[in-house]
Amino acid sequence: MSGKKTNFPADNGVMLNAYPDSMGGTLSDIVDFLKRPELINVFSSFYILPSVFNTDLDRGFSVIDYGLNELMADRKDMEALKDLDVDLKLDFILNHSSVLSKPFQDILKNGGKSKYRDFFIDWNKFWEGHGTMTEEGYIQPDEELIKDMFFRKPGLPILMVRLPDGKNIPYWNTFYQEVQYKKVDALDLIQETEIQYALAEQLARLVNEALENGKKTSEIDFGRYEKYKNSVVELLESKRKYLGQMDLNIQSPLVWEYYDDTLRTLSEYGAKIVRLDAFAYAPKAPGEKNFLNDPGTWDLLKRVQKLADKYNLELLPEIHSGYGEKTYELLAEKGYMTYDFFLPGLIIDALESSSGEHLASWAEELQEKKIRVVNMLGCHDGIPLLDLKGLIPDEQIEKLIHVVISRGGFVKNLHGQKNVYYQVNASYYSALGEDDRKMLLARALQIFMPGKPQVWYLDLFAGKNDYEAVNRAGAGGHKEINRTNLSLEQIEEKMKLEAVKKQIEMLRFRNNFKAFGFDSEMDIQADGSKLEIRWKKQGYEVELKADLQTYKYEIKGVDKNGEVQILN
Repeated sequence: MSGKKTNFPADNGVMLNAYPDSMGGTLSDIVDFLKRPELINVFSSFYILPSVFNTDLDRGFSVIDYGLNELMADRKDMEALKDLDVDLKLDFILNHSSVLSKPFQDILKNGGKSKYRDFFIDWNKFWEGHGTMTEEGYIQPDEELIKDMFFRKPGLPILMVRLPDGKNIPYWNTFYQEVQYKKVDALDLIQETEIQYALAEQLARLVNEALENGKKTSEIDFGRYEKYKNSVVELLESKRKYLGQMDLNIQSPLVWEYYDDTLRTLSEYGAKIVRLDAFAYAPKAPGEKNFLNDPGTWDLLKRVQKLADKYNLELLPEIHSGYGEKTYELLAEKGYMTYDFFLPGLIIDALESSSGEHLASWAEELQEKKIRVVNMLGCHDGIPLLDLKGLIPDEQIEKLIHVVISRGGFVKNLHGQKNVYYQVNASYYSALGEDDRKMLLARALQIFMPGKPQVWYLDLFAGKNDYEAVNRAGAGGHKEINRTNLSLEQIEEKMKLEAVKKQIEMLRFRNNFKAFGFDSEMDIQADGSKLEIRWKKQGYEVELKADLQTYKYEIKGVDKNGEVQILN
């Protein structure tokens, strides 16, 4: 597989998608998997999720820095992928970085003297003159300025951070946050107060028990130890630690130096596509939306694109929004690839309703408007059924959600708000009722729809809902239902399955047959449960004939020499 590809465009070939530890435990194991004879020429790209970097939370999406995670990957793995002629798609999280990042840790150490003091968004500086200072030390913005803002969790998106001088500064924190207090012992308390040893032991137990039960320091009932409260609270607060993702201040020149350095690093790893995660939250201004504001979002993208151009990187902005909002179309008009978040639900709808009407309509729109997409079935997130709003009737969406839940899926609500932003978390195979015929037809439909096919590793192996992983993850662990890490032994067993062998055969065909491409001609016809899709390019022709009721399909390719390939 060494040498440059000549038989298909790099931006249209099949892409594997996995965490670095999804298949065997390390990226090296995945490289070995891709070297297997069965996998030759099956994938031209690999989207490695960001736990391949130095990260702490959210399975990689809280980045400390973009150095490789030494437990899972090294430079040799990246070079091996280049030798296999596999391009990379890697994540760049524009909006935030971990509190464990060098800039934030420097702020915690040096406070106002830190060179990074403006690297993150000081909430009070941002809202100065646009709200009222509260007793807690943060500004409550004027209601008319935040009424259109979209907060992903209850309350204001603030993390109160204690600096070395004892001041508490609120920083903008859109996503996860956690404040940790160090347990105290009798000796700690004696050093801070004039308490007797026996009393200190009892007070330490009281304080530690309250912290273990999730109490804030202000909520601890000191009872008979009330006179020690101020000293103990000060001790706890002076040693508090944090986890979470802090929003970056895109007005800071240092942030733009960081952006440039990150894109250069990703390019050196072998990236050709960079997925911009959470980028639409980054531009912020008083009175503007804090998600996908206009023109801030597009000004940011334009400026990031100039940096990406230096390293020959294609940007893939990631946005979830309903079909009716036409965000996908706007991104395409501005020259970007976009995600086809509609296809996963449309395929389930087609198989459940035995009708290809909506699939055909969507395929025709993509072609007519020349919208370049990365499409998929499953992925590391849930199945985005609510994105279909405006594309299919609401009652059909609700029916699909019910179907997937009835097959063991979980609904993700956004802090209790139904129909605002939720996904159904399930493996795609389980969402299809764990039916091999449906899984194979779903894959056939995906590779014949317009776009660059992205293949979630667990779908390839017909992975089922993983309830044990959900239970291990605890509260908020619903996404783990579709993130099972497979051992090498499990992979060997999976490779014997017909549903796996046939998917691999289809993917190899899709990756190499020259009729497919963003510049190919496509024709699609839907007639009841019958669906036919044809692609033509430079003397090559390929067609898919599918029956959405019986789940039977046939793929037929004819090359420019008249040689025929048939898959069914």
